[in-house]
Amino acid sequence: MAITAALVKELRERTGSGMMDCKKALTETNGDMEAAIDLMRSSGAAKAAKKSSRVAAEGLVKVNISDDNKTATILEINSETDFVTKGDAFINFVDTLGALALKTKPANIEEFMSQTLENGDSLEKSREDIVAKVGENVSIRRVQTITVDTGVIGAYKHGERIAVLAVLDGGDEVLAKDIAMHVAATRPECITEDELDSDLLEREKAIFVEQARESGKPDNIIEKMIVGRMKKFVNEVTLYGQAFVKDPDTTVGALAKANNATVTSFVRYEVGEGIEKKEENFADEVAAQMKG
Repeated sequence: MAITAALVKELRERTGSGMMDCKKALTETNGDMEAAIDLMRSSGAAKAAKKSSRVAAEGLVKVNISDDNKTATILEINSETDFVTKGDAFINFVDTLGALALKTKPANIEEFMSQTLENGDSLEKSREDIVAKVGENVSIRRVQTITVDTGVIGAYKHGERIAVLAVLDGGDEVLAKDIAMHVAATRPECITEDELDSDLLEREKAIFVEQARESGKPDNIIEKMIVGRMKKFVNEVTLYGQAFVKDPDTTVGALAKANNATVTSFVRYEVGEGIEKKEENFADEVAAQMKG
């Protein structure tokens, strides 16, 4: 059967794949459209498996909030390059999974990955399909759901790389959004000093003590210095101790109190945080592609 331009165009529209890949699949299946689609899907799964070991440290974050403002989800999906994140295929993929997360309210990524899309595809199958389309490893990395009965949810996105959900008991959505924006900018460790890891505090104190002793000051002066430095450190890393970004003359804790509100929790996602980026791998792959 002759492989016409119309057949290739139809297959491209149905799969989102490149022209040469579509023509090759149609040729191998003697122009059978459905068989070509199955062949490309199986081939895409194989390619996805090969790409799965490659570092995906770019990507997008997505926040979805229910109409009643009582449920919100935050999601991160990664790709290998920033270029892919600007394409419609990847953006639509993220939007689809964001809507699914809000609908299914997963407790964690494992539960989320067990869901299926409206077309019946598993999330892993949909991931393999997007890998085939964009030609890069794609990772559905993490998701979290927040649900409140009487609290207030505030959401803030800084571009497409940082997203925050903040939950308040009291206050209003404007305040909650302001605090979410603050969290995006300052990346606090936790809300109050009581939540700080004791090991972290001990490590910081040990560093301060050593630095103070090197100054040659007497022990009674060193003790006062340590108290001051530890207080400053705690204020720097706790949400309530930080100076509010929109009004540095007040702390977030004081701001919440003035509005009869309490911050009960927050979630901050930044694309790629905690992922080891192996730049040399990217360079090697580009060089290999150019040689090919």
